[in-house]
Amino acid sequence: MAVIEDPFQVRLSGRGGAVSLRQQVSDAVRDALVAGTLVPGQVYSAPALAEMLGVSPTPVREAMIDIAREGLVEALRNKGYRIVGFSDRDLDELAELRALIEVPTMAQVALHARAEDLEQLRPLTKTLNSTAERGQLREFIAVDTEFHLRALALAGNRHLVDNVRQLRSRARLSGLAQLAEAGQLVNTAREHGQLLDLMIARDAGAVAELMRRHIGHTRGVWAGRGEQARTSAT
Repeated sequence: MAVIEDPFQVRLSGRGGAVSLRQQVSDAVRDALVAGTLVPGQVYSAPALAEMLGVSPTPVREAMIDIAREGLVEALRNKGYRIVGFSDRDLDELAELRALIEVPTMAQVALHARAEDLEQLRPLTKTLNSTAERGQLREFIAVDTEFHLRALALAGNRHLVDNVRQLRSRARLSGLAQLAEAGQLVNTAREHGQLLDLMIARDAGAVAELMRRHIGHTRGVWAGRGEQARTSAT
């Protein structure tokens, strides 16, 4: 059984000199929102968030300006930030939008991307497997996002990537910890390697089918809704 790390209590790792502290804090907060560690409706102060991340309140306040503009939190004067909740209908519709965009785009990438460019994603699939095995949920979510956005970027449409990034930031994967505890998160992590193999083989039909199932996992079992919800985004 995996030992689950709190997705938000894991301190910032200082990823890459080109990534600002403000951006690192933004990414960490978004990951925690997706994982459900920051509870919808609850108010968190900047000092409390800063203590969780091991940084000063200043980059937290700067990052939360960006996150509030995206509609993910609501700034409350002299109190902090209320986490905005999304209804099941909202999340179903967001998953449906992801499927409409990502399924055909990944199929097109499979047909047209160079194999050497696709192979650049291979280390991410290995990291996803290892983070799933160790129950590192925040890291898993971050690498999962990076894998999908980098793959979609091979289609050459920056606006598409930006839109998918925003859609993913609104997901709520409250069942992720339970999957990791049961050892089932590793199975879904392995789908990334399978997807990459299919893309390199230029099997666009199989890529599209796997992407539909993968997005269904995100809205279904990953979000704690059970097996039946897996195909809700198809």
